Amino acid sequence: MNDSGPHSVFIITHEFFPKRGGIATFTEEVARAGAALGHSIEVWAQSAEGHPEKVWPFTLRRLPLAGSHNFACRLKLIVWLIRERRRLRYATVYLPEPGPMLALMSLLPLRTFRPRRIVLTFHGSEILRFHADPVTRWLTRRLIRHAFRISTLTHYTKNLLCERFPEADAKTFLTPGALRADFAVASRSPAAAAVAEALGKVIVLTVGRIHPRKGQLLTLQALQALPPGLAERVEYWIAGSANKGGYAKTLRKAAKRPGPSVRFFGNVADDELERVYARADIFALTSIDFGHSVEGFGLVYLEASAHGLPVVAHRVGGVAEAVVEGETGLLVAPQHPSALTEAFRQLIEDPSLRRRMGEAGRSWARRTSWSRAAELLFHPGDELPDEPGDE
Repeated sequence: MNDSGPHSVFIITHEFFPKRGGIATFTEEVARAGAALGHSIEVWAQSAEGHPEKVWPFTLRRLPLAGSHNFACRLKLIVWLIRERRRLRYATVYLPEPGPMLALMSLLPLRTFRPRRIVLTFHGSEILRFHADPVTRWLTRRLIRHAFRISTLTHYTKNLLCERFPEADAKTFLTPGALRADFAVASRSPAAAAVAEALGKVIVLTVGRIHPRKGQLLTLQALQALPPGLAERVEYWIAGSANKGGYAKTLRKAAKRPGPSVRFFGNVADDELERVYARADIFALTSIDFGHSVEGFGLVYLEASAHGLPVVAHRVGGVAEAVVEGETGLLVAPQHPSALTEAFRQLIEDPSLRRRMGEAGRSWARRTSWSRAAELLFHPGDELPDEPGDE
């Protein structure tokens, strides 16, 4: 396969607008960038019934799927893969997340259902889940052997993948995350800045789904452990949707304890979220490893940096590749609550440190582009192109 130039790419995903999160953003932006490079991009995505559709610069096909990873949803996708096998056979089929990977695994023994090129992206947690089950482990190894190319967003995820599945080593490369194509920074209004300064308030913001892995409770407890006079100067803002589990209730209960005032925003639309970022002083996302779930990267750290916010985070997974310790933020080892409190204290008491890290973050967040990721993913030659930073 030494052909070159634009070609037909099918991107199959269960994580796409109106779903939100890092994988959904990654998939959308890679599709946009691939289309801009001249490739014929067709995205197959889950149903979006009840949500207004956007105008896309590529073909979007909504499948009658809920977008879960359960067996029924996978079976429906398998039926579609079989039905469209003639179109897929001579194209690149790109699977950017685990749901479609699991569906395609079942069809690989049958050559007639095998696409010409299979391109995969692994994000982190699915590697551990796939490896934990003996059957899925075997199926994943077979999928990797048939894959034309594999990408990860971080060295951490690449190492994790090649550790668990050594057959991926020779065909795996990096496609670092970048800011959304429509990313814009809302300036902090003079009125909001004046009010905050008059009240002496420092706003700490977390953006992410309310889940134990995202560590909102750990951030709150660290802020509550600040000296009383300092804790009263802090407001903790939490933006993100909550699941039906007890973690959200535990978090709200903890928010009633003495310390900083806490505000829950819920699931915030992008335009409103820009205004929330603009009013914040510090960004915090203290993720932890949780079962088979890990933080492979975290595009939200880049967004916070692009807004000029210093970041406080745990040194887990691929976070150290999204936050530069001592330059764009402060990284703390997990299970060290006193060190986390100290990191917040430093930034709360030192406005010049906040500004310095915020300015460094603005430059850091713009160092990569989705266009480069699409070039790497859909480059048709047999040889892997140079990764970012290799030149």
